[in-house]
Amino acid sequence: MKNNLLSIVNQLHEQQVIAYPTEAVFGLGCDPDSQQAVESLLQLKQRSWEKGLILIAASYEQLLPYIDDEQLTNGQKEHIFSFWPGPVTWVMPARESTPKWLTGRFNSLAVRVSDHLQVRELCLAFGKPLVSTSANLSGLEPCRTEECVYQQFGHTFPVLSGNVGGRQNPSEIRDALTGKLFRQG
Repeated sequence: MKNNLLSIVNQLHEQQVIAYPTEAVFGLGCDPDSQQAVESLLQLKQRSWEKGLILIAASYEQLLPYIDDEQLTNGQKEHIFSFWPGPVTWVMPARESTPKWLTGRFNSLAVRVSDHLQVRELCLAFGKPLVSTSANLSGLEPCRTEECVYQQFGHTFPVLSGNVGGRQNPSEIRDALTGKLFRQG
């Protein structure tokens, strides 16, 4: 069931979990402000809420309601911005108001400003970032095609039609305060 951008945005507003192409694989996403949607995504992925999630955005400004960027120095921000938009995810201090269903057991939040055109269009059309985790069932490889998403999640699952970018590996994950590498990209 191929879906266009408007249909996918409507499903996000209805607290649905959707799939969409990213830099390397299809991602599963939902409204980060909807506890119901995030819980549905976590249940689908068989993932513990304690691990925390990644938010993917079209711009740094979309992330400001969730991150405490006052804890970052200008030098740290310049370093981060030198990688964005792009495939590097940064773990940043979270605002106290950021829901635990996003941060998990941490006081930080993993965030990325994507350079994938469809991700950017989706976040702009939705008006905010999306939760982003790889589109795959526990124990299976992440999906790189729409057909794979349908095979794992069913043919009625809402998928934004498109192609993944050319990256072979998931995004690199680094600590914004220390620069420490958590996951190689």
